[in-house]
Amino acid sequence: MKSILLIGLSNFGVLITKQFYKLGHQVMAVDRDESRINAILPLVTDAQIGDSTNEAFLKSLGLNTFDICIVAIEKDFQNSLETTSLLKELGAKFVVSCADREVQAKFLLRNGADEVINPEKQIAEWAAIRYTANHILDYIKLDKEHAIFEVPVPAEWAGKTVEQLDIRKKYSVNILALKENGVFDYSIAPDIMLAADQTMLVLGEQKQLQKCFRL
Repeated sequence: MKSILLIGLSNFGVLITKQFYKLGHQVMAVDRDESRINAILPLVTDAQIGDSTNEAFLKSLGLNTFDICIVAIEKDFQNSLETTSLLKELGAKFVVSCADREVQAKFLLRNGADEVINPEKQIAEWAAIRYTANHILDYIKLDKEHAIFEVPVPAEWAGKTVEQLDIRKKYSVNILALKENGVFDYSIAPDIMLAADQTMLVLGEQKQLQKCFRL
């Protein structure tokens, strides 16, 4: 369980708060808008109405008690930048800030952010691959070259074992898990036989994955 300070309760801030709640993390939410704070109260451990660009206010939150500080301020990059910088200056352990553009990401990283996320860009990349490639059910990008795909077991693979297929040697692709009836099995052994009604989590270079599964 993590202790999280979340600053900004616009669309992304609310959505990620809901996910933190489902995962059982402790969240303190901060926003200037009292109505946004009131709406999120059932999902957080604590909440404060205040200006995150105010140094005294940030100090009062006890920044060193949080594992992660997330700056999710939308449509006000100046406030986001100032908040990010102050958090780091005041001793925040790990600061994650949101950006809409690459130039914003560069400024945030130079001014205290440990990591920067661009939710819209990441969803766009995921959707472009998910809905234009054949047979991909889900997709996780790991770096510029590697990814994890969820794909159906090809018809010609059904009834064969992992060892018989030997895709690690042929394509440098690894089977991480098999999914059946909505449940993943991560205990993949060479003698496990694949079935036509299963899907797989496979890891490798994107080019090799596309070649292996004709995506």
